[in-house]
Amino acid sequence: MNIAPLTCTPETVAALADLLRETVAAGGSVSFMHPLAPEVAAAFWTRSLGAADAGERVVLGAFEDDQLVATVTLLLDCPPNQPHRGEIAKMMTRLDRRGRGLARALMIEAERIAVERGRTLLTLDTAEDEGAGPFYEKLGFTRAGVIPDYAYKPHGGLCGTIIYWKRIGAPSGWDRDLAAPRATAAEAADPATAAGRPR
Repeated sequence: MNIAPLTCTPETVAALADLLRETVAAGGSVSFMHPLAPEVAAAFWTRSLGAADAGERVVLGAFEDDQLVATVTLLLDCPPNQPHRGEIAKMMTRLDRRGRGLARALMIEAERIAVERGRTLLTLDTAEDEGAGPFYEKLGFTRAGVIPDYAYKPHGGLCGTIIYWKRIGAPSGWDRDLAAPRATAAEAADPATAAGRPR
């Protein structure tokens, strides 16, 4: 298995579009309804990979024998007041390749890249019905709550979504400032007092 960031080429768009259509047909809740037209799937990945080429996200692919068999997207283009956050999206694996550790390997690489890019918090959501909640919990994500009737399943019927979060990397910036111990009034007046405080 090989994991690598993907760029916008016709071959990559076609492979991702095929994977997306397979996932949706199998009931995967990834924002699309079944049946998903090939041109709609291709248009989505063309836009997504264009955003990746612009540095707004990272689209990772897992390959076996030069075939794209799984993918995950790390969204980095967060609002100005959330420069510390990244979001996980479009985690998909070929039906005949599931249960072989591909998704876990992709998530580990996505987290590594997020830390490398200075992110300290990851968020994601997954379907309440037949979603990947237990998988994400094994990776250290914390369940924040459920939004009921959030979206339609690919074959119809409303489903809730579960929101997850995970702290990653070392605190920095405002996070570090919030985590740093505060000096007491006595310590501020006499720095020697702080020197004896346990850390």
